[in-house]
Amino acid sequence: MKQRILVLVDVEVQMPESLDKVDEKWIIDHKTEYDVVSALNNLGHEVRILGGVSELRVVKEALSDWQPHIIFNLLEQFFGENFYVPYLLGYLELMHQPFTGCNPSGLTFAYNKPLMKKILAFHRIPTPHFKVFPVGKGVRRPRGLPYPLIVKSTSEHGSEGISQASVVTNDEKLRERVEFIHAKLQTDAMAEEYIEGRELYVGVLGNQRLESFPIWEIQFGNLPEGSQAIATSKIKWDTEYRKKLGVSTGAAKDLPLGFDKLMSNLCKRVYTILGLCGYARMDFRLTEGGKIYLIEPNPNPDLGREEDFAESVHATGVNYEELIQRVVNLGLRYPAGRNGNGSSHN
Repeated sequence: MKQRILVLVDVEVQMPESLDKVDEKWIIDHKTEYDVVSALNNLGHEVRILGGVSELRVVKEALSDWQPHIIFNLLEQFFGENFYVPYLLGYLELMHQPFTGCNPSGLTFAYNKPLMKKILAFHRIPTPHFKVFPVGKGVRRPRGLPYPLIVKSTSEHGSEGISQASVVTNDEKLRERVEFIHAKLQTDAMAEEYIEGRELYVGVLGNQRLESFPIWEIQFGNLPEGSQAIATSKIKWDTEYRKKLGVSTGAAKDLPLGFDKLMSNLCKRVYTILGLCGYARMDFRLTEGGKIYLIEPNPNPDLGREEDFAESVHATGVNYEELIQRVVNLGLRYPAGRNGNGSSHN
């Protein structure tokens, strides 16, 4: 059925008819938005884009004037900060306005990694041990947290602030990296034990009835000698650099017997514990000894056509337009059941 769909994006952007005449930077910055909007158009929906929102009034007016059936949420920030996005989604819930992706509480956990890790630890989900270093406080490593450690922001995603220098092996490097996070990203820093091993991703789709997808793995190719196999910001966002190193992702191979089912159950359990909905990607490390660690769950991961989530879904025979329609359907169903106007939570 044709729907009126308002797509919320971070910045104002005009969508070209094709990507043939746009430069590489535009593609890096807006490829996901282009892919999603193109898919929605291909599905026959009526689509409008609202970007660069700097006040809630603009969203309120768009809802009143056009009355969209659903908002397709592609926001990574609101008022310049990621942790304000759940506030906007809370307003949409109050207005009984359906939207795609994760609910406000699930996103709040995603933007507060220490709290999320404490909740998962309570439920005995294996995650790396960690220590938070707040802005303005000293840096002192606990005795029970041995090197090597990886230092990251407590709230940023998309490998923001992650480089080879993020993996530290002594107190001096730890202090330097924590101070870098404080100064560069203006957030608290978190040091967690660095898990050597394979990096695996698992996509999950659903509200209550959940479906997981094939285990995906990042192959780090020909990293320079002495480099750690981590998804740095440069690896994630620099296409030429990835090509140069031969970094690629694809279906994981040579996994232990029964591992697929184990991972599927674990991912669905994490999804349920955190109260996620819509879609998410779970990031893991698998050690040489066969131990699995959840690095972090990522609600609302990148939905680009060639990104890991969509590719793993495609491996099951679901094409991109079908995936986008399923995301829309889940968004339409979730608020209806939540607000007592329906019963479907699938």
